[in-house]
Amino acid sequence: MEFAPVEEGASALTADEIAELLPQLSEWEIGEKDGIQRLQRRFAFADFAQALAFTVRVGQLAEAKGHHPVILTAWGMVTVIWWTHKVKGLHQNDFLMAAMTGALFSAGSA
Repeated sequence: MEFAPVEEGASALTADEIAELLPQLSEWEIGEKDGIQRLQRRFAFADFAQALAFTVRVGQLAEAKGHHPVILTAWGMVTVIWWTHKVKGLHQNDFLMAAMTGALFSAGSA
């Protein structure tokens, strides 16, 4: 899979496609809000400064790719939630961005 802009008329991933992709992501889970499936994960940190620094790195990634998550930053934790507004659900880009987010976390905690 390669990250590419979501084309007009694209559709959300099917349940089978999601079931195939989700095991490739460590610690991510499927949530739902307002009938829309979302990919989410909570990341733990030693303090607020580390959580904030990670939030900034995720924000920079999102800007670079033009694909933006919901990010909740609190003392010692950051929750990142990906989904694609255009398809009102999950797209392969959400799984790619989740993988890149996990890699940012791993690189920062090494």
